[in-house]
Amino acid sequence: MMQESEVPTPHDNSLVDAEVLRCGQFRLLGQLANSSNETFLVEVTDGDVQLWGIYKPELGERPLMDFEHGLHRREFAAYLLSEALGWRLVPATVIRDDGPLGVGSLQLFIDHNPAEHYFTLLEHKPETYQQLRCLALFDLIANNADRKSGHVLYDDQGKIWGIDHGLCFAAPMKLRTVMWEFADEDIAQELLDDIAPFAERIPATIAQQLSSLETSALQSRVQKVLDTQKYPRDITGRRFPWPLI
Repeated sequence: MMQESEVPTPHDNSLVDAEVLRCGQFRLLGQLANSSNETFLVEVTDGDVQLWGIYKPELGERPLMDFEHGLHRREFAAYLLSEALGWRLVPATVIRDDGPLGVGSLQLFIDHNPAEHYFTLLEHKPETYQQLRCLALFDLIANNADRKSGHVLYDDQGKIWGIDHGLCFAAPMKLRTVMWEFADEDIAQELLDDIAPFAERIPATIAQQLSSLETSALQSRVQKVLDTQKYPRDITGRRFPWPLI
């Protein structure tokens, strides 16, 4: 795993947050502007605990040619993968079927500085590079087709979070990301050790959110990383999302 000296303490209430998201009552506070799909800020209450969350209903998804409807399951799978790896890069996420707009993902809202994103961190905060390398590896094995700079959050404890994982886990390679600065670097042995078990077996909780083909492809991507032990280079110059931020 990443060394403690390199990474701030993870959000201590991760399991509590997930339980509140799973069981709490929630109400819409407003819709987020400029989202590709309908996305809502919500207030979640469970007893005397209250959180903000991000609700993405399946009903509000824009049809895509290369991903089946039900992107909320991929959001959930990304969280499960992050937790299974012990990296805690993805905010607590659950699937709720009782939302005001029907089934969808519900993710913990991360209080962050919106002026900070991947490009600003890369330029001004070299102390975050190890976390960013970890996130770049996560995107590689999850096959993230939409890692924009603004999908990298920086909280007030100096921790990096990745959000918006609806376009992950496709079987064909679809990696599109702004995070190419680590190309050709050796991947830290600790990170390789973390992913190694997933070349042999994908946890059932993750596989249940994916097709059998996608699950096998996830194993294959992990094995390829273990073989190369390096961050890839985009030889096409085209593997970028749009817009970049």
